[in-house]
Amino acid sequence: MRNRLLRFATYIAVGVATGFIVAMVALLAEKVLLAQVLHLPPWQRVIAPALGLWGAVIMLRWADAGRRLSPSTSEEYIRAFHDRTHPMRFRDLPFRLAAGIVTVGSGGAVGLEGPSIYAGATAGNAIQRVTRRLFRNREGYALLVAGAAAGVSAIFQAPATGVLFALEAPYKSDLGRRALLPALLSSASSYVVYVLVTDFHDRPFEIGTELVRVGFGRRELLGAAVVGALCGLAAKVFCQILKHAKRIQESDRPWWLVALCGGAILSGLAALSEILFDEPLSLGPTAEGQLVDWSIEPEQSLVFLGALLAIRVVATSTVLASGGVGGVFIPLAVFGLIVGRLVGGWIELGPESLAFFPFIGVAAFLAAGYRTPLAAVMFVAESTGAPAFVVPALVAVAVSQVLIGGSSVSQYQRDSRTGHLERRLEMPVNSAMSTDVPTVNADAPLADFVWGIALPRKQLEAVVVGPERDFLGVIRLSDTRDVDRNDWMSVTCGEVMATDITPARPSWTLREVTEAMADADIEMYPVIDSGGRIAGVVTENAIVKLVDFLNETQGNETQGGR
Repeated sequence: MRNRLLRFATYIAVGVATGFIVAMVALLAEKVLLAQVLHLPPWQRVIAPALGLWGAVIMLRWADAGRRLSPSTSEEYIRAFHDRTHPMRFRDLPFRLAAGIVTVGSGGAVGLEGPSIYAGATAGNAIQRVTRRLFRNREGYALLVAGAAAGVSAIFQAPATGVLFALEAPYKSDLGRRALLPALLSSASSYVVYVLVTDFHDRPFEIGTELVRVGFGRRELLGAAVVGALCGLAAKVFCQILKHAKRIQESDRPWWLVALCGGAILSGLAALSEILFDEPLSLGPTAEGQLVDWSIEPEQSLVFLGALLAIRVVATSTVLASGGVGGVFIPLAVFGLIVGRLVGGWIELGPESLAFFPFIGVAAFLAAGYRTPLAAVMFVAESTGAPAFVVPALVAVAVSQVLIGGSSVSQYQRDSRTGHLERRLEMPVNSAMSTDVPTVNADAPLADFVWGIALPRKQLEAVVVGPERDFLGVIRLSDTRDVDRNDWMSVTCGEVMATDITPARPSWTLREVTEAMADADIEMYPVIDSGGRIAGVVTENAIVKLVDFLNETQGNETQGGR
């Protein structure tokens, strides 16, 4: 009982710490920096995002005594959830938070939820190392999830959304286990601390109650399905764009050139926004609500709304490709808002549709991009204060989930939970590969294989290679039974070898090799390089020993804490 109460206290402590950190980040980024940037003269607003991008890149470039840090934030949580060995060092937290404050505070089109999730997960991970004796092995990631939930809860003032997001985000079609109670306690305490420290009362998408009085008839529910379909398709496209953006950020291109080009694009988009809309709608998560207010105005044309959507997509992708720090939770919601507004302008149910469809789009796009359907619906209900959106939002989210397919904005999300053995089998083939390969030339007589390899080394199989060690096939001792012993010197290995075996590539997983072994009925499977030459072999014994070793070390690491 005493340990149980101490664990509860630890969950609350994670929430309190996260709520305070996120409150400071939000105050500095939005209420101090961004508020000033949005009230600068237009020409100064145009250059602000470029300057902020450079500031963030330089911070991460020379962080921690010259060791460059990745700009990823919420991705670190998902990665650490699945990989207990992935470090989430507390000493990296100030650098990433400072880079996120500068990026968003200067008008970067990303959200603070990324740094907030990272702050919570890092705080939870640090506290768990100190209190590891309170937690059993199966609760190894409880405080990590609790911290992520607390980060979302605080930055959006949406505690239920925080809980659901932390549980849904690691998987595309599943939920994290044994972390519900930690997430609940941490999320609630984080929300309370955040509100007490900041005294904020504005939600991310505040709307008037007169705009949500919409009946649910055929046209409304059909429109919700249309919004869901469009958001699902658009989210699929954005996932591909984001994938290319991350490749640019991780490439070997000169960092200064990437930052220079990214800054120029951001300034150009800011200038274009000033010309088209006479407002800085390309800056910040939502330009302090100006983007939402502008989007739901009845007189806005669909052409300008489409232009705004394109500007925001390019702006968000550019920030992330250039090394800026921020999350895509709010950008996804903004994209959905605009897509829903386009549908609302097309269907024309009246003034109410200008709020009804945009916020249905928020849920659909967010659910499709992050693969978090429950969190997306709850976010709309909590952030707007209008629970009437729940039913049509569920319709839109269901449709968007069907059309998004296997895409996601996160490269570390897994499809569903797997057991220990299944996770081991997803490892690359080289983790169990041996370069000590029993080989025999194709023109060598069978006697060389039998007396030189099979019997002395107790090796029942060997790889048959050509003059350049190129793979030709596999010979088994059982293949020699059909050949008279007196002919072992005249019959070559190439004549009796099995040629219907497709050798493994370095990109294969242990699962693929295991299945191929079973199909070929062999205990040793060849691995070749890009040139078709034999690189090594994988044996059944090697796979079993690797799994046993990793299971043993995993248990020791969990008992000792992360």
